[in-house]
Amino acid sequence: MGLLNLLTRRGAAADVNLVRLPTGSFTLDPAGRVVASTLPRSFPADRVRQIGDLVLSTFQAAREARIPLTELIAEYAALKLTARELRGGAIIFLAPRSLGPK
Repeated sequence: MGLLNLLTRRGAAADVNLVRLPTGSFTLDPAGRVVASTLPRSFPADRVRQIGDLVLSTFQAAREARIPLTELIAEYAALKLTARELRGGAIIFLAPRSLGPK
């Protein structure tokens, strides 16, 4: 019964802001501004900014190092991120991954 009580308990654990993993994409201009997005409105704008800044800085570092990087794929346990360079900007695709067996 202890497990059932843990799952139904209200309190500090219930106050945690969990963010649903997004499905969608967004496009950034070279200045890092979002031009278009298919992400749900519930996905935090600061997370979009963080992801976008990291992707754009990665593409910029590759250009400075003269490495021909046009696509970046990051696969996490629960999320796949695919980014493509667009003349200084980028289009970024986010997709949740199944946590079940493959």
